Amino acid sequence: MAGGIGSTKQFNVSNAGRKESHKPQDTKGAVRGLWRYLCHYRTMLFVAVILTITGNLLALVGPKLSGRAIDAIEPGKGSVDFDTVFYYAGLMIIFYIVSSLFSYLLSVVMQNISRKMARQMRDDVFHKLLSLPVGYFDTHLSGDIISRVSYDIDVINTSLSTDLVQICASIITVVGSFFMMVTIAPKLILVMLVTIPMSIFYTKYMAGKTRPLFRTRSIKLGEMNGFVEEMVSGQKTICAYAREQVITERFDAINKEAVDAYYTADYYSCLVGPTVNFINNISLALVTVFGALLYLFGELTLGNISSFVLYSRKFSGPINEAANIISELQSALAAAERVFRLLSEEPEAADSNSAAELSDVRGRVEIKNVSFGYTPEKTIIKNLYLKAKEGSMIAIVGPTGAGKTTIINLLMRFYDVDQGGIYVDGKENREVTRASLRRAYAMVLQDTWVFGGTIFENIAYGKENATMEEVIAAAKAAHIHSYIMRLPEGYQTVLTEDGVNISKGQKQLLTIARAMLLDAKMLILDEATSNVDTRTEIRIQKAMRHLMAGKTCFVIAHRLSTIQHADLILVVDNGNVVEQGTHKELMGKRGFYYQLYASQFE
Repeated sequence: MAGGIGSTKQFNVSNAGRKESHKPQDTKGAVRGLWRYLCHYRTMLFVAVILTITGNLLALVGPKLSGRAIDAIEPGKGSVDFDTVFYYAGLMIIFYIVSSLFSYLLSVVMQNISRKMARQMRDDVFHKLLSLPVGYFDTHLSGDIISRVSYDIDVINTSLSTDLVQICASIITVVGSFFMMVTIAPKLILVMLVTIPMSIFYTKYMAGKTRPLFRTRSIKLGEMNGFVEEMVSGQKTICAYAREQVITERFDAINKEAVDAYYTADYYSCLVGPTVNFINNISLALVTVFGALLYLFGELTLGNISSFVLYSRKFSGPINEAANIISELQSALAAAERVFRLLSEEPEAADSNSAAELSDVRGRVEIKNVSFGYTPEKTIIKNLYLKAKEGSMIAIVGPTGAGKTTIINLLMRFYDVDQGGIYVDGKENREVTRASLRRAYAMVLQDTWVFGGTIFENIAYGKENATMEEVIAAAKAAHIHSYIMRLPEGYQTVLTEDGVNISKGQKQLLTIARAMLLDAKMLILDEATSNVDTRTEIRIQKAMRHLMAGKTCFVIAHRLSTIQHADLILVVDNGNVVEQGTHKELMGKRGFYYQLYASQFE
């Protein structure tokens, strides 16, 4: 949407879209949202749980077997029962091999779950974007939206496939190791009762501290992506005005904020691992000392001490690993919050239950006492009245920012009016479905849009099952057929993304041909010929008047010479229709329209 929407976008983005709250939001809600997605893969999750439990339990048997092998050595006698040693060593090898195999299978299963979940999440986000009202895109940067679809979901995907597995394995290992240590030497557990709470409380404290930092990091990345997307699209303008240095300085400032956010989040998260590891090493030292004392009193064997030490390492290792991956988990939760916040956005208001299909459109349009503002505190359109007969041409003129395109947005019901009503064939806009209302219009905007595909597909975009003959007829009427035929592949020529391999004027002619092909009773032209030369514009105007005979046309134009034959001209200024009539009538009044016209032909 151009014009009116574009004119409000900068205002709204600066107040709403560029900044999000950096404070902790609904983390529990993000976890619940992730769990809802995971529940779709219950069978695979069940297999993953079985593999996790079995693989880790098998690995936990190893230290116990190692202790029994050590006990086969008789201290002071120099004798070793090698049969026992080899027996337990063989069992250890078998258990570790099976455990490794299960770990591999677990990784494969989790990769599949995370891949399918990421795909489903992207599908849901994309479908959500299509259901959102136009106002959402006016208040959010494109780069920030793209960041949520790509970067944030990638972060979630990575965390699910790796971090979640490590956390689950860590829980099993910690619980299993603790149980085995209790069975070996209950007294030595007293040492762990000192260090375990220290690790837990410190980790919990740092988790609360780093969560908002990672949320800020995601937000700053979205802001940077939005700025880059905006600057890339305006590269030619930047070069034309020699603003490279200014833009570079602005990017440096935004980039510094993003880098600082990354550094701050990573700095605090990096403190967790070494600190927890230090606490665990203290635990190991205490276990060694007290274990030696218990051995001297004959309460433990060397094998018991060895097994206990190995289990203490297994016990503390996962805690240390959990501390190390806390940054990834916090980043994933912050990303999930942003994604689910988008998914929880209110979609475009549903049609009322009594809304009917707008059919057999004749093209009679009435605007009765309409007032509207993009924000409650600023009314743009004030008490607008308009009556367009079937097949008439209505021109809307006025200075920039007067509210011309806003009228078009209201006609298409991109926004609902605050007061009054808009009627098509006597039916109020809100009494018919949006889809049927919008199908009744064909639009050509100043900001042209073509997509990656053939020229045929771009012209036939609005009409299903369009034939080549129909497309060619529309292209000829738009005076672009001869240009298309000069291309190597003709109508099968593939346009690159956003049509960068054709000129802006040619893109506009393609969109005009697209509108001509659409079987609609009403036509909206928003500066539709602003990118073509005057001679071509005159030919297009004649062709369109011929092809659109019997259709109601709404034309926004700055070049007043192009709308002299309009059935009705609305002169808009500051949201009010200050004059209306034919070109001849308005020139005779020598009012605001006369001044506009004279200023163009002085």
